[in-house]
Amino acid sequence: MEFTKLAQPIFEAAIRDYHITDNVDTPISNPYPQGQIEHDLYLKCWIDTVQWHFEDIIRDPDIDPAAALVLKRRIDKSNQDRTDLVERIDSYFLTVYKDVEPQADATINTESPAWAIDRLSILALKIYHMRQEAERREAAEDHRRKCADKLAVLLEQQRDLSQAIDTLLSDIAAGRKYMKVYKQMKMYNDTDTNPVLYSKK
Repeated sequence: MEFTKLAQPIFEAAIRDYHITDNVDTPISNPYPQGQIEHDLYLKCWIDTVQWHFEDIIRDPDIDPAAALVLKRRIDKSNQDRTDLVERIDSYFLTVYKDVEPQADATINTESPAWAIDRLSILALKIYHMRQEAERREAAEDHRRKCADKLAVLLEQQRDLSQAIDTLLSDIAAGRKYMKVYKQMKMYNDTDTNPVLYSKK
């Protein structure tokens, strides 16, 4: 089965499950066992969904500055959790394809499979929320029409990205492409590389 046909329904389920309460403090209830790729895909999209709403909240012009700082810290942690999870998903692919012998003329892709899947998860969120706007009854007709036009573009982008991901994975499996994963090495989160942090040691 093409990988995106596995991932897409899981992303959509995570988004639907979050919106049952539509609350950033709702604890996750992951339906998949730890250690399965399905578990990590669901968790990935849940993190993205919560962060989507963090980003909405922090843009409230009337937000209390102290609350905004607390929320900024939560966004920072969410970003790190997201990065760590993407790297874990890439580790899954490295394991799946570890015995593939790359062809002599095999090439590397511009991004790893998991970072492309990261974009697919966020696209699922954009589609969900743009569809909400396109169907929002109290919104002006012009607003709904513009959002419907944007939704059509997002759906086309989802199809194109899904095809590109599945092609990439097929090429890796056949040895036409090979994986090479670079860790993100975000320096500002590291007490040894952020001068503001290491100066306080």
